[in-house]
Amino acid sequence: MKTKTSQAKDDDMRPEYDFTGGVRGKYARELRENGYTIRVYNADGTFTETHVLGEKTVILAPDVSEYFPDSQAVNHALRTLLSLVPEKRKAVARKGRNIRDGRTVSKNRARV
Repeated sequence: MKTKTSQAKDDDMRPEYDFTGGVRGKYARELRENGYTIRVYNADGTFTETHVLGEKTVILAPDVSEYFPDSQAVNHALRTLLSLVPEKRKAVARKGRNIRDGRTVSKNRARV
């Protein structure tokens, strides 16, 4: 005698579906980071498309985007800018320290 399962009677999953090799959330991180596009096709052959932004998506202001036709142009400009920046300052790693002598500086105390 079969026991009652936790699936509802109106569940449309058929018994022949086999998910034993499936991985839950396999593409979740990529979709969350990069975003995705939803395309809805209409009966008349047209479609509407909506792009859902991911966490790593950067949106340029309209006046800035006039100068950059695509992502490649933006990346090239940013890499050029980064080449002008000196090596990352060690002061960032030593947050809260005096750059000249290495002493810790309290936010509440005045520097001597």
